Amino acid sequence: MSMPDPGASREESALDAFSARLEYPLDAFQRTACERLEEGRSVLVAAPTGSGKTTVAEFAVYLARRERDARIFYTAPIKALSNQKFRELCDEYGEDEVGLLTGDVNLRSNAPIIVMTTEVLRNMIYAGSDALDDLEFVVLDEVHYLGDRFRGAVWEEIILHLPPAVRLVSLSATVSNAEEFGDWMHAVRGDTDVILSEHRPVPLYQHVLTSRALLPLYVDRAGELATGGRVNPELYALDRRGGWRDRDGDRERGRGRGERSRGRPPARRSRRISRSDIARALDETDLVPAIVFIFSRNGCDQAVRQCLMEGITLTSREERDEIRRIARAEVAGMSDEERRVLGVREWLAGLERGVAAHHAGLLPAFKAVVERLFQRRLVKLVFATETLALGINMPARAVVIERLDKFNGEQRVPLTSGEFTQLTGRAGRRGIDDEGHAVVVWSDDVDLEALAHLAGARSFPVRSSFRPTANMTVNLLQRMDRAHVREMLELSFAQFQADRAVVDQARELRAEQESLAGYDAAASRAQGSDRKRWEERARKLRRRVERGRRQIASRTGTIARTFDRVVDQLLELGYLEADRTREPNVTPWGNLLRRIYGERDLLVAECIREDAWRGLDAAGLAAMCCVLSYEPRRDDEGEERLPGGAAFGAAYDRVLDIWVRLDDLAERSRLPRSEMPHAGLAKTMHAWATGRPIELVLEAAGIGAGDFVRWAKQTIDLLDQVAQACEAAVLDDVDADRLGALAHLAREAKRGVKRGIVAASSTS
Repeated sequence: MSMPDPGASREESALDAFSARLEYPLDAFQRTACERLEEGRSVLVAAPTGSGKTTVAEFAVYLARRERDARIFYTAPIKALSNQKFRELCDEYGEDEVGLLTGDVNLRSNAPIIVMTTEVLRNMIYAGSDALDDLEFVVLDEVHYLGDRFRGAVWEEIILHLPPAVRLVSLSATVSNAEEFGDWMHAVRGDTDVILSEHRPVPLYQHVLTSRALLPLYVDRAGELATGGRVNPELYALDRRGGWRDRDGDRERGRGRGERSRGRPPARRSRRISRSDIARALDETDLVPAIVFIFSRNGCDQAVRQCLMEGITLTSREERDEIRRIARAEVAGMSDEERRVLGVREWLAGLERGVAAHHAGLLPAFKAVVERLFQRRLVKLVFATETLALGINMPARAVVIERLDKFNGEQRVPLTSGEFTQLTGRAGRRGIDDEGHAVVVWSDDVDLEALAHLAGARSFPVRSSFRPTANMTVNLLQRMDRAHVREMLELSFAQFQADRAVVDQARELRAEQESLAGYDAAASRAQGSDRKRWEERARKLRRRVERGRRQIASRTGTIARTFDRVVDQLLELGYLEADRTREPNVTPWGNLLRRIYGERDLLVAECIREDAWRGLDAAGLAAMCCVLSYEPRRDDEGEERLPGGAAFGAAYDRVLDIWVRLDDLAERSRLPRSEMPHAGLAKTMHAWATGRPIELVLEAAGIGAGDFVRWAKQTIDLLDQVAQACEAAVLDDVDADRLGALAHLAREAKRGVKRGIVAASSTS
């Protein structure tokens, strides 16, 4: 598409003008959703991955700019998606029209089109940002993230607290309870239409890769490849034989379960298909470019090494020259030591052969190059962890799933139908491929019935993970009284799923309260008999409102009761104080807490209030903020490593003492307890903040560059929050000298962390 023509006829509908610029006709669901937006309604669009949901969001951008000259926010769940959408919109509308806000990047924040992460928008809402005043649309991409148990509440907070006039464009994967989700959005936001589509414009075929052949999972009556229905009888036949033909052609002498149970020797296990064999099979069957999902970072790196060792080459000489040119430009400024510790030689060798890894342990710049080369179909095969399934635009002809279970930090668990759908949905992209292919690699652990169920299930339900937190509570009580907050929380999707009737009642009650405020205002202005009429109307409506409150209070009210417990906790700690009417009001320290976000919001605020970090220098504060933001991977927590010196050890002990006290309070209050802070990266972050070179930091830490950069960004984010919270407290005249000094120290610590590859990754 090109820039909208300001001189276009106003008689022509925006949708007609928009669709005329597309290279393909709109599908029925796309047209319906766009028509609803043009009519002034909000939409929830639930459709399969790759079906073109983002076209609806692109129309919302077009509509805001062409018709209304209004602002639109485009939110995404992860920074990589935000960066990608930012670049696309800059290409479309010009850089002056588009801004980017991702926490560590603040670029053109006054632009009419702003791309941001969902957390940034939530924080803007609570801060009462002026940017919301002329906002017309918000796009919530990947809105099914609302079910994420760690971050899902953010989506719910946005939907509940955005100004009522803002229209939502919510894009979701195919979820089985889309109507329920849409009904809730309609209840809390008003006119919202649910647009569903089960159709994939690019058909998806399912296969099983054995050591001898690539076999279809589903076949039609003639035995030909099909997208669903009848499981291939040949697979059942092979499964019943107890084994598969090995590469030498000998049939395994497998026996069935009944024979094994009678004490006969078990069948010889078939050899697991190697990753280099997977690469060869995909190349030979013309199923590249492909993504092979391996649920292990080390496994992804090992797969690339195996392909290199076995001489896998998927590129032509011309492609290798182009890959070399693009990739070497990215590492041109690195020193020899940096190249060595970052594994640049092996990375380049894999790229030139057409194979690469993609996971959170890679340097962000390396991941960006892999994505760029894959999009151009220069890299043919990417071994990736499941994070790649989160919507990044990497169109693949085929997706391979190496195994149907994964380690969840405690044990191996089967993939859910939702996870399987998300992964395989990456195969086959509209306008690029005529068909997509999903391949499961055979092993003795594969259960054909379970596989058929996974492949046949096309959706999964969204379950709310919403719960009131300390930060949410003080932010809401800063804006409204306790009764109104409870009523607002009754509108949550969590409560809606628990008791749909409460949400409808709560919405009616909110409307009646708005009317009551109008009646009271009219009575105060009126004179004589008119005043008596308004007072009588207000009296009657007030009785109805009180009756409605009692009815709602008698219902389940689980979310509101949790809120009450958080209020009691914050009253005990002094972040709230009760007035004469026992109404909780936010204290100056509560105002500081309002600006601290994350799982450990209350712990960070208590550390600031109790001066737990006294004696730390800038590098020590950076290390401590790393402690408070770091969450070790459950499969490899590692040992705690503190920086040298008595000051940090004493400060760390004070932090742990505060955590124990808060943990005990949470248990007494029947509230969720937080994880204990972990100092696994404290020494590493301290070394980096003191200026040590990246190669020495990474070698001492024993972690990947990508992991280090990710936690460095989390550290920077918390340092920013500490600085802003302390600066706001100084304005409130709260312990001004001490908190002013802490704010200055946090800014200094941020500068120490945001350098080198961390700074480069923050702007890429």
